[in-house]
Amino acid sequence: MAAAGVACETLTAILITHEHCDHIAGLQVIARKLDIPIYMSRLTAPAIFGKDTPWAEDYTPKLELFAAGSSFQVGDIEVTSFTIPHDAADPVGFSFRAEGIKISIATDLGYMPDSIRFHLRGSDVLLLESNHDVEMLKVGTYPWAIKQRIMGRNGHLSNDVACSFIRDELDTRTSTLILGHLSAQNNHPEIVRLMAAQALDGRSLFTRLVIAEPKRPIDQPAESFVY
Repeated sequence: MAAAGVACETLTAILITHEHCDHIAGLQVIARKLDIPIYMSRLTAPAIFGKDTPWAEDYTPKLELFAAGSSFQVGDIEVTSFTIPHDAADPVGFSFRAEGIKISIATDLGYMPDSIRFHLRGSDVLLLESNHDVEMLKVGTYPWAIKQRIMGRNGHLSNDVACSFIRDELDTRTSTLILGHLSAQNNHPEIVRLMAAQALDGRSLFTRLVIAEPKRPIDQPAESFVY
């Protein structure tokens, strides 16, 4: 956040999609430091606050629990949650609406069911997973069981699947498309950029393409294309 010029003290809430460690590794530290509400689904909470992730005895987190698929308010922002196919207790994606703008986030999903396609419609800004290049994953060093998990229906979206969605179903309203959750071992930002640019080509959309690279803030001019 500091690299992006954003002070963490400006945060007013934390939203959790699911309990996997790459999504909650810093949760306890930042929640305690800022003492702000944490929103997560009712079934995700027990998967986080179990014996493997005990909270400090002198701090009680401000939990706000919701049912997956429900909507709630965070300040002036209307938040809608939706279920995603992933190997977690109760994983969700989110859409945010405020002042006529809709922003949607969908990562950590093995495929694109109709329900998710519905929730992504009308998004002005969309962050979509483009996790892995299938061939890089197949020849990579991961154990075969992990490869099967990633490629499975409860795993992660490949570049091919993400680009198929872009080519055939990306909403014409979407002015900014962010591709993220890239694997550091089984993908490369330039592969994602090239494939997504080809998928957008010919659709006559004024869509800004941004690639969210690991450990780098996005929204830099060199990372954008307009079609």
